[in-house]
Amino acid sequence: MVSPAIALAFLPMILTLIIRYRYYFVLFYRAVLVRWVQDCLTGISREERAFQYILTHATPGNPDSILDTFDYWCSKVEFISNIGPKKGLILDRLLKETCPLTVLELGTHCGYSAVRIARSLPVGARLYSVEMDQRNAQVAEKIIRLAGFDDDTVELIVQPSDEVIPRLREDYGVERLDFVFMDHWKRCYLPDLQLLEGSGLLGEGSIILADNVIFPGAPNFLRHARRSGLYELRVHRATLEYIRGIRDGMAELVFLGLK
Repeated sequence: MVSPAIALAFLPMILTLIIRYRYYFVLFYRAVLVRWVQDCLTGISREERAFQYILTHATPGNPDSILDTFDYWCSKVEFISNIGPKKGLILDRLLKETCPLTVLELGTHCGYSAVRIARSLPVGARLYSVEMDQRNAQVAEKIIRLAGFDDDTVELIVQPSDEVIPRLREDYGVERLDFVFMDHWKRCYLPDLQLLEGSGLLGEGSIILADNVIFPGAPNFLRHARRSGLYELRVHRATLEYIRGIRDGMAELVFLGLK
């Protein structure tokens, strides 16, 4: 049994750790503990709970209302790791500057970023959004359609990204990707980027925007982007969505062409 004197000696160190990592404790509480409790109480997934909230509080056919309601739910009710409103402005700006006609999203999750991308696309553009989890894809489909986007604007593909990328030309008629948004498993960032390089779908000026490259982090992806000579790289510093105090960032890669 630990004596009171020893416990007291460790108290300053414990308090220091709690203060230093308080935002990570908040993240653990909101992302893990609250989710576990709500899963037990409701019997449905966190993603389905988010959809039910959006369905009853947002205006159908209004993407801005869908996103604002989603942001409120994620910041005030339960945490979901969407791109969020602050980093979302970076995505919005790049889309408006480049006006891409063909966009690939890797990691649809609940459909938040798909709605955010679709609302900024020019007339006639198309978004291919890839999600490997069937249950998440079902929720995303409902949210994307509730926002007013049909299959001609947003096509949801329910398969692993490493199976989709090599077949985009053959199965979907994609000849060039103007813009790629990555927000799926971070360990997949580098292999999927290399698949894109080998697919011939990236052209000079194609943009790849990758979220969460600082936290949880994608160091191998960033290292390749810096050293390959294929990209102009910029890292946009930010904080983790819906949790202040945790540093994060988005990597913007502009493809320079294969050597």
